[in-house]
Amino acid sequence: MTGLQILLLDTPIDYTVRESARAKHAQIRVDLRGVVVILPLDSTRDPEAVLRANAAWVLEKDAHFSQLSTRLPDRIFKCGATLPYRGIPHTIIIETRSYSVVDPARRELRLAAHHVNHTSVKRAVETLYRRTARNTFETHATEIAAEMGVQYRRLEVRNQRTKWGSCSSTGTISLNWRLIMAPPAVLRYVVVHELSHRLEANHSDRFWFIVERHDTDYVEHNQWLSENSHKLIFTREDC
Repeated sequence: MTGLQILLLDTPIDYTVRESARAKHAQIRVDLRGVVVILPLDSTRDPEAVLRANAAWVLEKDAHFSQLSTRLPDRIFKCGATLPYRGIPHTIIIETRSYSVVDPARRELRLAAHHVNHTSVKRAVETLYRRTARNTFETHATEIAAEMGVQYRRLEVRNQRTKWGSCSSTGTISLNWRLIMAPPAVLRYVVVHELSHRLEANHSDRFWFIVERHDTDYVEHNQWLSENSHKLIFTREDC
């Protein structure tokens, strides 16, 4: 059901209702596309009751995404458009070549025409970003782990929407490929942050001491992520 509206704490909220065979209980999803109440098939739950029970949370999330929508970069995926790569705008070039590459000297994303023709410019850029992100992450992780004297089980490049990175208890380091759009020092900070969890699981004083030992400007880099995370959104579907 679409085109619905409810008044939550004197604030009108537009929402839709969707049934899902995978849902085991009522859920609320709030993102740039709006508010959605997801119900199990044949559920007797009243979607309005679900929203009212979570009114404060829904309003907070809706306000967050409304503000975020005004700050999102306008991504244009075509030849001649620019996209950030390691904090610097790079121009999209489509040409006949065997595979896509980044040309840092010319600040260009040189896409293989056959890849673009079989998929899209957006998919070709994402594939290039994921590949270069993995290479960059692995280089940093190898160097920093050696500096710290720690080991990790494996490194995974993830498509996380809400995290830049994570470190599992078994030693798997997961990093968001969108970090390849961030300045190099910020990307490196995230790798330092996650590898520091191999020595200290919690965000204790000892943890931040370890981080600072390997990134003296970590406060500045962490702040950059907090204030500029919207710049690393690849498309609106990321949110």
